[in-house]
Amino acid sequence: MPDRIAELYQRHAHAFDAARRRSFPERLWLDRFIRHLPNNGELLDLGCGGGEPVARYLIDRGFHLTGVDIAPTMIHLAHTRFPRHRWIEADMRRFGAESSAYDGIIAWSSLFHLDVEWQEKLIPRIAVWLRRGGVALFNTGPARGVAIGELEGEELFHASLAPAEYRALFASCGLAVIAHRIEDPECGGMTVWLVGKV
Repeated sequence: MPDRIAELYQRHAHAFDAARRRSFPERLWLDRFIRHLPNNGELLDLGCGGGEPVARYLIDRGFHLTGVDIAPTMIHLAHTRFPRHRWIEADMRRFGAESSAYDGIIAWSSLFHLDVEWQEKLIPRIAVWLRRGGVALFNTGPARGVAIGELEGEELFHASLAPAEYRALFASCGLAVIAHRIEDPECGGMTVWLVGKV
C-alpha cells in the first residue's frame, strides 16, 4: 500500500492542493518550530506538496526551502509558486542529503505514509541531516498501528509506532523531544512531535 502513495497524490494533486490552501491547522506548531530556528535558516520539507500552506508560511518568514515530493505535479506547483527555492521530485525513502545540512526539517502529513520499518530507517537519517541544535517537526498517529484514510474517495495508507517507540528511536539517534501532543484539539486532532538535535 505505501507504494501507491505516489500515484494517488499525482492523480489527485490539484484537488489535494486546493484543499490544503483552504486549511491550515498546523500554524501554531509551525510557530513553535520557527522559535527554535535561526533567522534565514536552511529548511528541508519532506512531502512538501505544492508548497501551500506550509512552505509559503516559512518562505514568507525568510527561510530558505528545499522541498521534496514524490508527485511530479506537486513539485511543478511548488516550483511555479516559489522559483527561488529548491524543489526535488523524489521518494523520501531514496532522498539523500549531506550531514548537518539543515537547521530544520519538517515532514508534515508525510512521514506516516511510510510503513514503520521505513520510519525507523528515515528518522535516524533526519537526525544526521540536522545541524546540532536543529529541530524537526512531524505528525504521526496516536498509537502503534495502521490506519486507512482516504484521498478523493481512494484508500490512503498511514502507519505509526507507539509514542514510547518514537521516544526510544529519537533517543537512539540524538534527538530530544521538545514538545509532543496526542490528538491536539488545536491542530485538527493531529498527534504532533517537535524534536531537537542535541
